[in-house]
Amino acid sequence: MFGDNGHGFTKDATRLIKEITARGKLPLLTGGTGLYLKSLLQGIFPEAPSDKEVRNGLKDRLDKEGAGVLHGELVACDSISAQKIHQNDTQRLLRALEVYQTTGIPWSTHLAKQNLDQGRSLAVDALQIGLTCEREKLYSRINMRCDMMIDGGLEAEVVELMERGFSPKLKSMGSIGYRHMLAYINNEYTREEMVRLLARDTRRYAKRQYTWFNKIKEVNWVDVQEQATVLEMVGQWRKDI
Repeated sequence: MFGDNGHGFTKDATRLIKEITARGKLPLLTGGTGLYLKSLLQGIFPEAPSDKEVRNGLKDRLDKEGAGVLHGELVACDSISAQKIHQNDTQRLLRALEVYQTTGIPWSTHLAKQNLDQGRSLAVDALQIGLTCEREKLYSRINMRCDMMIDGGLEAEVVELMERGFSPKLKSMGSIGYRHMLAYINNEYTREEMVRLLARDTRRYAKRQYTWFNKIKEVNWVDVQEQATVLEMVGQWRKDI
């Protein structure tokens, strides 16, 4: 299983790529998690250290003093991050303060160093292909996928996780699908509303994926129906490497 962050993914994926290549096969990476792909191809600056005690202290202060007070402290120690982080974005607000209190270095400085280091050495050579699809057809497929998730036992899966003690507050339980089913189980949505919101949020996620990958100049865009074009591109790329 891949690690739960860009660093873990890069380590695991690089190892598997080497193993597959050693067998004379061509590794394929598929999916839409842009940050993981970026960490593999460009590298990623080591994440700023985390301190559970510092973070818990900040959470307590957030509850007692409010986001406005903490945001004011961020303005004083890291004005660049404060300009980008609204005080209501408490997750990033707490992270920025945690980094500064733990390291004495502003979070914005860590991020700037990450941007500087990206691209200095590629972990792997890769041909990047993005598949496009007519919007109505894409949305129809998304709706079908959501129905398949529900018919495939999503409700039973979420119930089992809760029975095993997994907290609904876990970040993973807030992902698309899980959070919608949790709301339905807790009678916050009707089933019809849950299905509608699940499909809507999945469509929005797909749109964000397109936006992310459109910014990557190395991606070669091909219509999903043009299989011959994809095979030709792959064949030419293999000749060139």
